[in-house]
Amino acid sequence: MTGSSDTPVGSASEIHTLISRLREIVGEDNVLTGANLSARASHFRDASPLHAAALVRPADTQETSQVLSLCNTASQVVVTHGGVTGLVDGDCCTPDDIVLSTERMNTIEPVDVAGRTVSTGAGAILQNVQQAVHDAGLQLGLDLGSRGSCTIGGNISTNAGGLSVLRYGMMREQVLGLEVVMADGTILSTMNRMMKNNAGYDLKQLFIGSEGTLGVITRAVLRLRAATPAVDTALLAFDSFEHVTDTLHHLGQHLNGTLDSFEVIWQPFFRLNTDPGIEGTSQAPLARDHPIYAIAESRATRTATDSGVLPTALEEALEKGWVSDAVIAQSERERRNIWHIREHIDIALRHDPVFVYDISLPIADMQAYVSDIDTQLQTRWPGCNLYVYGHLADGNLHVLVAPAADESLDEATRLDWHRHSNTIVYGPLQGLGGSISAEHGIGLSKKSYLSLSRTQAEISLMRTLKKTLDPAGILNPGKIID
Repeated sequence: MTGSSDTPVGSASEIHTLISRLREIVGEDNVLTGANLSARASHFRDASPLHAAALVRPADTQETSQVLSLCNTASQVVVTHGGVTGLVDGDCCTPDDIVLSTERMNTIEPVDVAGRTVSTGAGAILQNVQQAVHDAGLQLGLDLGSRGSCTIGGNISTNAGGLSVLRYGMMREQVLGLEVVMADGTILSTMNRMMKNNAGYDLKQLFIGSEGTLGVITRAVLRLRAATPAVDTALLAFDSFEHVTDTLHHLGQHLNGTLDSFEVIWQPFFRLNTDPGIEGTSQAPLARDHPIYAIAESRATRTATDSGVLPTALEEALEKGWVSDAVIAQSERERRNIWHIREHIDIALRHDPVFVYDISLPIADMQAYVSDIDTQLQTRWPGCNLYVYGHLADGNLHVLVAPAADESLDEATRLDWHRHSNTIVYGPLQGLGGSISAEHGIGLSKKSYLSLSRTQAEISLMRTLKKTLDPAGILNPGKIID
């Protein structure tokens, strides 16, 4: 997919002049065009060459300011790229766009242990930040499966969720301060390092989750937490969804605030990722015929006193008949194997076609919702594969719809199938008070469904903010709203 914009595109000579001036700002080697540009993949899931007028790599906030000021004067569209791991086409660009990569803004400043903060550049890789914080004896409250490639700026601009939202909240909860460059090049620096700062509007909140449409994030101050080296991880099997929620409530009451994750996996996804006949799958620690599974993980600060709390609580759940079977990881290898069942979506993505969703809804409605959409999908495409898993305690499910295709689909049929799938998956959410996007954002792919989760008054205010902060419409146009 490509972005869209009402911004006029300059002539070839004007683009050439603009690119020359960009080279003056960031250096010859940091403006990529031609073969150097096309050597880059469009996306982590799309190896096709990146098509843009140029890719520019500013080193810091000042260079970013000069780049945006120049582009704003020229009414030149700018699409910001971080790790390019998003799933809603929020990073799509056209051959006429300038891509602004944050990859050189990857600094990680010394950790403030006393204040429990760390300041980083927007291009810092999440895993690198996690390691730096770990080395200082602390912990960042964000973890994602794409930790090895996603960036802090991308995490903030999409308000990333991940595996520890139950305990620490979304990315919004990890951000104390931001440095942002506005569309006209104005630098807005709110690098606050304090937990409490009630001095007027909290302006950073405008940019968290705005997907690069209101400003370009260049630096951030992140809140840190106490390290939790005492980790217990269990894989649980259930005979009913009601027993899953009973167990979640039980663990929440008995783990003294140490429950870090509670991930649900419906049987089809579990069976797919533990199929011994498929290369790259995980070994099944439990029988593969249970209707539903969950991963429960507790993290605590002191191994000597806190280890064993989860096993004790699970014994009670087993005695009550809620948990049908369970296994607790006895090593890091076993723990990784359990998590691989949940995090490894590559096998499901081998289906062609496959439509990927990230939705939220009340926990009490989840089983009926899954059953309902499965029935509709089977009616539309007999034999359709439905894979469901996700952050149960956060009310967030990931849904993969893979209709069985006898042969390769032409583009028109693929789009038609995708629209039908969207209608089935998104349709019930409005009546349930759910959301079409729990943690991945809106981008291009969900824009036409935004009214299912936001009122017209809310969407109107979003448009007002966009027009006010980016009157020339140069920042990631066409994403979230028109």
